Amino acid sequence: MAGSQPQILVCTTCRHPAVEAREGTPPPGQLLCDRIGELAEAGGARPAPVTCFGNCERGCTVVVAAPGKWAYMLGHLTPDHAADLVAYAAAYAQSETGFVGRGTRPASLRTAIVVRFPLHLINLERSAP
Repeated sequence: MAGSQPQILVCTTCRHPAVEAREGTPPPGQLLCDRIGELAEAGGARPAPVTCFGNCERGCTVVVAAPGKWAYMLGHLTPDHAADLVAYAAAYAQSETGFVGRGTRPASLRTAIVVRFPLHLINLERSAP
């Protein structure tokens, strides 16, 4: 499934300690989602807002996922990471499994991976015991 566009799920309620919250301004997570949307090319991966991933201690959080591939949660992000996240999503799309090696990722994302999920191994149609 290399080449298929991934989903970029962005927590829009996330805050980051390096970005000061100001009354009347959107949270950094919303700003990150908006910037990714502005940068994503037509037909490219588009951001999808999510209310909360429960990863609050790691600042702004994004999940990149596609059917048949590993899903990756990235944290410690700010709105300034938007361009690198779009580049990461493009590399993810070209990978057969979703794996984008540390040396291949944009420098600002080399230590941003919080966890990866084996979505390609989960059968959502099977009922739990």
